[in-house]
Amino acid sequence: MNGIEKITARIETDAKAEVAGILREAEEKAAAIREQYKVQAEAEAKAAAAGGKEAAKRQGERLESAAGMEAKKRMLAAKQACLDEAFDKAQAKLLALPDGEYAELLAKMAVKAAKTGREEILLSAKDRDRVGAQVVAKANAMLAEAVKPEAAGKAAKAGGKAGEILSKVVTGANALLQGTAMLTLSQETRDMAGGLTLRDGNVEVNCAFETQLRVLREEMAAEVAGILFS
Repeated sequence: MNGIEKITARIETDAKAEVAGILREAEEKAAAIREQYKVQAEAEAKAAAAGGKEAAKRQGERLESAAGMEAKKRMLAAKQACLDEAFDKAQAKLLALPDGEYAELLAKMAVKAAKTGREEILLSAKDRDRVGAQVVAKANAMLAEAVKPEAAGKAAKAGGKAGEILSKVVTGANALLQGTAMLTLSQETRDMAGGLTLRDGNVEVNCAFETQLRVLREEMAAEVAGILFS
């Protein structure tokens, strides 16, 4: 082998060695990159899994909270329905009273609500035909009874709300006996389930059952809520 061949052979050998080195280095770098991406991929996969579990946990908590709120809403609705039913039944019992008892009740309501003793009594069309005359007769009889001396004495001595009511009744009854007042049955009727309305000129007092029961319900709201919602 002459000198040129030796030099060519040496260059070829060195080139192969350099190429081999470059290939090894490239392979090592590629392996390192693959390992880096593998580690990163595993980390991201774990993070995604953990995130998925956390998201699932949060979703479960949201669903549980929503279910709890829905259960409370349904329970509240059920209790309110029970309350509605209780007052509906109370009104139904009032409306189902025998005529005599029903007229007595309306007469007492009229006397209690009367301010001057000259009011008109307005009933529903059904009640006017059913007990209208009885109500007026009983109410005026109660006013007349109230003007007896013993009743007047009680009115003077009684205190608080009871005294105020009795005093008012006596005042109305005195006006009745003096011919300046008398409860009368109006020809007009009102759209109501039961009860009555008193009218003196432009002044009206609503004593319809539905109104009275609504007021009673509002007054008893705290007590009833304590029983039903405890």
